[in-house]
Amino acid sequence: MSTAEISHLIINIRADFIGALAFFFGDFHAMSILVTGAAGFIGCNNVIALNRRGITDVIAVDNLEKGDKFKNLAQCQISDYFDKRDFIERVRAGTAPRPDAIFHQGACSDTMETDGRYMMENNYRYTLQLYRWAQELRIPFIYASSAATYGAHTEFIEEVQYEGPLNVYGYSKYLFDQVLRRELSFLRAPVVGLKYFNVYGPHEQHKGRMASVAFHQYFQYRRDHKVKLFEGCLGYGNGEQSRDFVYVEDVCKVLLHFLDKPVSGIYNCGTGRAEPFNNVSLAVVNGIRASEGKEQLTLQGAVAAGEIEYIPFPEALKGKYQAFTQANLTKLRAAGCDVNFRTVTEGTTDYMKVLLKEYPTIE
Repeated sequence: MSTAEISHLIINIRADFIGALAFFFGDFHAMSILVTGAAGFIGCNNVIALNRRGITDVIAVDNLEKGDKFKNLAQCQISDYFDKRDFIERVRAGTAPRPDAIFHQGACSDTMETDGRYMMENNYRYTLQLYRWAQELRIPFIYASSAATYGAHTEFIEEVQYEGPLNVYGYSKYLFDQVLRRELSFLRAPVVGLKYFNVYGPHEQHKGRMASVAFHQYFQYRRDHKVKLFEGCLGYGNGEQSRDFVYVEDVCKVLLHFLDKPVSGIYNCGTGRAEPFNNVSLAVVNGIRASEGKEQLTLQGAVAAGEIEYIPFPEALKGKYQAFTQANLTKLRAAGCDVNFRTVTEGTTDYMKVLLKEYPTIE
């Protein structure tokens, strides 16, 4: 048996022991969990999922310079809040509160950001410092990697030969993944990196241009009674560029799986299905039409009625755009994660119901 296999065996035994104690003594509710990026999109949903489980001792870490993100935190039960810069100083000084596990969701996720110095400090260096701290404490560390690490590759398997980021955001995630790969064989506690694919769903309203297509198209349709999609590119027809779109509530189920049974490794977090942007747009149109008592349209019918419109592909995205992504779930399923992921139609339909309640009128 190799050193890496022995290390993983020890971690799994330890995880099963901790899980058994939690089961018999019911101490999951007493867990203290640190969530970075807690006011952000995935972070907020992460906290809500913990709250639904009965875990309310949540230490939230974020940067509220964009103060409107507080609205996400206001929907969560937390025990304390720290600014991210203050918190990392406390970690260095040895005065940070000790959690039982860390979900590290905090990052700049703007794939159009060109300030590499900022991106590497915010995404790579900060992650590295929290990872080292978690190893010192011997507690699980679950962090956000990204499908952006794959770049233009058409196979999405969690191995370095399939990776080649197209932008500095993808590189910042790729570089930390490389750290974990080098150190997997001598970890002191479980570490899991999740390569998020195209995540969408509630609590992304603060993300501006980086919010999901479904979010932006909800407002387009409510204002203009039509949605806009890019024309074809890279050999794809109009609206046929395809991504692995994953609903944020399903992402949270994956996160809780790795909290319950910590293992170590890097795993894709997507549905395993590539679906075209046309499917997103049609689900947006039909979701809103259903709320208005109108008949459902086919894609051809929506285009013919002018409710889906194709626009030229932006020059700024050429060479930086993933026209196809599809998570390979072999490793995720082998890790025991059996989440039944929503289709684009299912997830977007659910999301439209949420947005219709949150934004019943559009100015």
